[in-house]
Amino acid sequence: MNEIEKMRNGLLADFTAPEVQESFRHCKTLLARFRTMSTYDADYRSVLEQLIPGIPATTVVVPPFHCDHGHGIRLGEHVYINAGCTFLDGACITIGDYTLIAPNVQIYTPHHPLDYRERRESKEYSYPVTIGKDCWIGGGAIILPGVTIGDRCIIGAGSVVTRDVPSDSLAVGNPAVVKRKLNTPEE
Repeated sequence: MNEIEKMRNGLLADFTAPEVQESFRHCKTLLARFRTMSTYDADYRSVLEQLIPGIPATTVVVPPFHCDHGHGIRLGEHVYINAGCTFLDGACITIGDYTLIAPNVQIYTPHHPLDYRERRESKEYSYPVTIGKDCWIGGGAIILPGVTIGDRCIIGAGSVVTRDVPSDSLAVGNPAVVKRKLNTPEE
């Protein structure tokens, strides 16, 4: 199992390994082009499809955008990712159909070891992040490794999501806490 496969599987992985560094390099080369683009540029879609393979034609990512690899990002149909977002995709980041990501949202999958001696070895764990369908992630929200956000959720601007959020929830704060259920029959 190579180091990228270890990252994708939540195992301790060496991010200085040649295959990881090559993935970083390839991604950074594409990002250098993408950051200077507008969604109206003729080659916008071509560069975006190289950066995030399999991205649906109905999905938009507004530059500037930052990610570590790109190939760890899975986006549904009609997803909208606004400007200034950072997705650290050591493990997979999956976002469901019709989800809106506001500006400057940060989604992290890497998790460094707690022991300082292990951190010195340039190794880290990565845990997937999943965001369901029809969600709205407010501006500047931070989503930490291993979190799952259910369908039809709203995450308030500036919130730090440290734990799973069940479907049909409004969660806000640092740490984010479910404040109420959404989409109930009495609404």
